[in-house]
Amino acid sequence: MMQWEQLLSLRKQGDKRKRLRIEEDETRLGFEVDYDRIIFSAPFRSLQDKTQVVPLSKTSFVHTRLTHSLEVSVVGRSLGRSVGKKILEKYPALQKVNGYAFNDFGAIVAAAALAHDIGNPPFGHSGEKAIGEYFKSGAGKQYKSQLTPKQYNDLVKFEGNANGFKILTETKNGIEGGLRLSFATLGAFIKYPKPSLPHRPTKQIVHKKFGYFQADEVFFEEVVTDLGLLKQDYEGEDCYFRHPLTYLVEAADDICYTIIDFEDGINLGVLEEAEALEKLIDLVKERLNVEKYTQLTTTKERVSYLRALAIGVLINEAAETFIKNEEAILKGTFEGALIDHSRFKLQIEDIIKVSIDKIYQSKEVIEKEITGYQILNTLLDVYCLSVKNYHINSLTSYDTLILKSEEGNFDYKNQNLYTRLLSICSYVASLTDGNALEKYKKIKGLEI
Repeated sequence: MMQWEQLLSLRKQGDKRKRLRIEEDETRLGFEVDYDRIIFSAPFRSLQDKTQVVPLSKTSFVHTRLTHSLEVSVVGRSLGRSVGKKILEKYPALQKVNGYAFNDFGAIVAAAALAHDIGNPPFGHSGEKAIGEYFKSGAGKQYKSQLTPKQYNDLVKFEGNANGFKILTETKNGIEGGLRLSFATLGAFIKYPKPSLPHRPTKQIVHKKFGYFQADEVFFEEVVTDLGLLKQDYEGEDCYFRHPLTYLVEAADDICYTIIDFEDGINLGVLEEAEALEKLIDLVKERLNVEKYTQLTTTKERVSYLRALAIGVLINEAAETFIKNEEAILKGTFEGALIDHSRFKLQIEDIIKVSIDKIYQSKEVIEKEITGYQILNTLLDVYCLSVKNYHINSLTSYDTLILKSEEGNFDYKNQNLYTRLLSICSYVASLTDGNALEKYKKIKGLEI
């Protein structure tokens, strides 16, 4: 069974001794420093030009990955504080002996939630698929025989969550340990504490995807060992049960994309207003003030009111579900996400179904994803070929120009093929929608 004192570790990469909560400066608490470091980082700032779901609209505000991440963080903080209060009541020694406060839980979840999309490629979730398919069925499949199965699967199943762990922890430009976040925040961030193989989803939600690349395995093991995450055997491979606070990060994300993507669809006119509002009302009817609601005159006012109610309802529900199942979560026997156990599951599924049919598969979204596939495939093809030619001493003048233009952006001189390819993929994934399009145009000679 996992222990809260260990799970709330303030240790950072490179620390030689344990950091104690009672020795923390209350004005600069370690978990809050994590939040600051993330929000001021270049990878986080780049999320302002990365598509959430709906491509940027010229006529109405829609969410980017940055605004989505900020909102998930706010919801996550509320969830963490609510749960933290109950945890401290159940385990009073955490506060009386170790000095933990309920706000610590909120700070950890808020920081991890802020970073939850930091590793995602441009052009929405299709970006991950575009990178993976380049190595599965594109020119990148030529490297399969030169890589281990896990290394190759890291590329074929390229995963934004694993890339996020890489970004947060990677030593670059002489800065040891990346952002040097506390291990508790890193643990809460890791949704899928397993390698890319085996890849066979089960009832255990941790098996759905993977959370780290082979290149980052050593530090991943250091983090999960320090946190005391429970180990489990998965088809002969070591993988771990989640850090309990990961469930709150996931719940915050689930709540926001369920409700706020739906809100975007209504405000953009993609969804029929009457039907859409009815589905939100069905979710919040227990708390709906009918008199107040009928006084609202515009669509945006009605949607905003219902959205706020819906988020409040789901925060309370998720927190209650967590506390009810806390021991099962600590033992690793809890199955699914918190939202799967909600009494509002049917209403949530109804909203998500409409979003899939009317928003995620809308013409505008599909056209953006088609464009994204072409752009990312072209960038990977040009970069990988130039790097290959560099290592077999067959550089063309064009290859030389490409490598000079991207000097310092990816590790093309490394003698390890896997390291080179992963570095290229991570760089391409770091590009914003606009950056990627600009580079594509230059490569194609469409912009001088």
